Amino acid sequence: MSKFATILLPRRLGGKTLAALGVLACGATAVHASVEAETAFVFNTFSFLIWGALVMWMCAGFTMLESGSVRTKNASVICLKNIGLYSIAGLAYYFIGYNLMYVDVGSWIGSFKFLYGPSAGDLAMVGGDEAAKTAAKTAILENGYSTMSDWFFQMVFVATAASIVSGTLAERVKLWSFFLFTLLLASFIYPIVGAWTWGGGWLAQMGFKDFAGSTIVHGTGGWAALAGALVVGPRLGKFRRDGTIKTTPPSNILVVTLGVFILWFGWFGFNGGSQLAMGSAVDVIAMSHVLVNTNLAAAAGVMAALVFSRPILGRMDLFAALNGAIAGLVSITAGPDIVEHYWAVIIGAIGAIICTAGIRLLEKLKLDDVVGAVPAHLFAGIWGTLAVCIAGGGNFGVQLLGVVAIGAFVFVTSWLVWRVLEMTIKVRVSRKVEQLGQDVAELGIDAYPEFVLMPEEDEDD
Repeated sequence: MSKFATILLPRRLGGKTLAALGVLACGATAVHASVEAETAFVFNTFSFLIWGALVMWMCAGFTMLESGSVRTKNASVICLKNIGLYSIAGLAYYFIGYNLMYVDVGSWIGSFKFLYGPSAGDLAMVGGDEAAKTAAKTAILENGYSTMSDWFFQMVFVATAASIVSGTLAERVKLWSFFLFTLLLASFIYPIVGAWTWGGGWLAQMGFKDFAGSTIVHGTGGWAALAGALVVGPRLGKFRRDGTIKTTPPSNILVVTLGVFILWFGWFGFNGGSQLAMGSAVDVIAMSHVLVNTNLAAAAGVMAALVFSRPILGRMDLFAALNGAIAGLVSITAGPDIVEHYWAVIIGAIGAIICTAGIRLLEKLKLDDVVGAVPAHLFAGIWGTLAVCIAGGGNFGVQLLGVVAIGAFVFVTSWLVWRVLEMTIKVRVSRKVEQLGQDVAELGIDAYPEFVLMPEEDEDD
């Protein structure tokens, strides 16, 4: 929860203690005095729903970014993977993920019970008689927001984490192996990380700060993607035996650029909605700070990546600039509620430089990340989480502990899951399928049917 949110105590505690929240609430009494409870309820609920819809739209951005980054022979599978992962994430979070993350959370984990639904008060309001509605109204207004609007807003973040994995492993991971991993990520791995933090678990109790998920969402996706890249391995011929790297430029840079703009747009919901309240003047003022900082960090990321791509990559690189925007957005996500806007520029610019250097580092380590998701989401996410200590009041020791603990848990767990999948159903398509392309071999459909398909010649690995 932001330091400005005072009218309700929704799911994300963000490391704040109830005592601190009480002090803030007392300090804003005059601001809230003119806000009727039902009006605040409506605005808070609407905020969750409309911002959640924007975050969902980021799935379209990831689809465009990934499908334009791969070769044309794999674009259709990318589209299927992205709509599939969003569907799986939603179902998994409904059946068990949300309960593990938020219901009856102790220090480590929430409830293992299945299904999550509206409260009794919510049901009475939409289906009960007038007497039941009157009795339920007071209870639901005290809650501050509709139960299922909160669920919806929390759910769309899960798909974001899974999309990061999709981009890294594109062009060689089996469709159903990826879907099974997504199921486990959305059902268990991500919710456990969320329980430690936004759910009020041990990291939240220590004061760990991550406003909208630089580490909780993007770091989790980045660590899972890195583990998958190690198990699945690079694309055929990507790293040749003579030490050279086979260049695989984006097949449709227009689509990639559109995808980044969609992500940038959706990020206003990602960060702005994480204010978790829109029922008072102080909340909307805080939300405006969050949106401005989000935009400034992304813009600074683009320019920093352009400037530093030449000394780092040897050229002024468009793809680096696009990833710079994403890295800037990821970097500011942990602390977009800072008031001094120039800090957003600095944090976003440094995140983009780290991302650009990270792209080169992965090449030297012979780790194949098709869209640069690990540098943009993991590396920039780590930086952003630690940067909260500069301007957002974070404790460096606690922030570092959170990064290390979450990283160790997600990486080890993800690596084990990928290894089990490899030993059972295999995680990588066959050499023939990879050469021909997953579109034709697995789906029997071409994303660009007017093109002549030319299978690539076998190269030294």
